[in-house]
Amino acid sequence: MTAKLIDGRAAAARLRGRVAEAAADFRGRTGRAPGLAVVLVGEHPPSAAYVRSKIKATLEAGMESFEHRLPAEISGEDLLALVDRLNADDRVDGILVQLPLPGHVDDQAILTRVDPAKDVDGFHPINAGLLATGLDGLVPCTPLGCLMLLQDELGDLRGLDAVVVGRSNIVGKPMAQLLLRASCTVTIAHSRTRNLPDVVRRSDIVVAAVGRPEMVRGDWLKPGATVIDVGQERVEQPDGTRKLLGDVAFDEALDVAGAITPVPGGVGPMTIACLLRNTAVAAHRREGLPKPQGL
Repeated sequence: MTAKLIDGRAAAARLRGRVAEAAADFRGRTGRAPGLAVVLVGEHPPSAAYVRSKIKATLEAGMESFEHRLPAEISGEDLLALVDRLNADDRVDGILVQLPLPGHVDDQAILTRVDPAKDVDGFHPINAGLLATGLDGLVPCTPLGCLMLLQDELGDLRGLDAVVVGRSNIVGKPMAQLLLRASCTVTIAHSRTRNLPDVVRRSDIVVAAVGRPEMVRGDWLKPGATVIDVGQERVEQPDGTRKLLGDVAFDEALDVAGAITPVPGGVGPMTIACLLRNTAVAAHRREGLPKPQGL
């Protein structure tokens, strides 16, 4: 068996097209574009590159981008004051504070200061609670993108056995909630799960989000399983080059899985597309407009 590759770039392009249509319709109704504010603290190179990608995608979707680049030495109080200003700015529909923040800043204090209605990362406890109780809030971008890829590939997910390897607040926990909402039977596993290969092996859907390159081996997989690999870690190779690896041993999984996301080109593009989607949805809600179809 050679697994089908799930094309995250193509799926993201389709979603971004729908977001652009929604943004154009929003502008026609309100006289303004949906606005996304991105806050970058310090000079962390991967974060800076990711922010550039987000800003470029925001503008390409016909939305307005507000960029705030701040020194690493900024105090927590000054950063909170900026968040307060963005909360009060009617041009801003979404606020994204790029993580990680410098060690002297309390991440949770900053993230919980963001207005839940503008929390396009879906990290605020109110949005986490809405997701957990099956209500309609803003959902974290990466797990939302994973769910969309699964639905594109499999259609109806009801009754399927799913395992999420990883229990973070950013991916693992919300991913499990989304799969439960889709009526899957869900197991949350992690590095301390006993007999982890056996837990993974009985699952029709495997979402690997543990942050350990190639932890999930090919012989852990149920034949024909659909595998979503969230991991992205640059690992030095014997020749001195650095290669981007996921949490799944990709070459091994190709011989067992029915379908799998590559790294890169799988989940990553969907994360940015879902950020744009969340911004468009937040803008419509703030103006009292119905959520656009297709989003």
